[in-house]
Amino acid sequence: MRSERFGAGRWAAFSLLAALVAGCVAAPPAPAPTPTPTPAVLASPVADPPVPTAAPERNQVLAAAVDYADRVRALPAAEVGQEIQRLGDIAYAPLPAMQLALALGKSRTTPNTARAQSLLQRVIADPTPEAQALQPFARVLSAQIADQRRADEQAERQAQQLREAQRRIEQLNDRLEAVRAIERSLPGPERREPNRP
Repeated sequence: MRSERFGAGRWAAFSLLAALVAGCVAAPPAPAPTPTPTPAVLASPVADPPVPTAAPERNQVLAAAVDYADRVRALPAAEVGQEIQRLGDIAYAPLPAMQLALALGKSRTTPNTARAQSLLQRVIADPTPEAQALQPFARVLSAQIADQRRADEQAERQAQQLREAQRRIEQLNDRLEAVRAIERSLPGPERREPNRP
């Protein structure tokens, strides 16, 4: 009987000790919750269509300007003059101004290229949506016309220098011919006959 009490008491003491030890030992910290990765949204064939970067009207205005540039590039000089006359009578609007600038740039005369540059600068400064659609094309065309004007001016300077050099060469040839004519008119030295033995 005493051994049963002792065994029961021992068991109770052991349980109490185990409970105390369990209470003294701090539980390990719970691991920080890891965020669940959100799956990447993949484009699927049934996804919404991409948002257009420009309004269809803007694309149509730009397409009309490019089509006109292709058309005016193939025109003969007489028809380019008629286009300049026709477009010059129209009140300012960005697209006709671009078309007139294209026709003026094709003529390659200094007054016409200066007028084309002026029209392009007006389109570039215009805040309307139609002009904004044309502004990248207008900037490229303006730079191209400026390069073309510089090249034409350089070619004209070189042609002028060549004409000046040819004129000087002709003057020098005329002087040289005059000197030769004077030499021919002067009496030459007397010829002596060789002494005979």
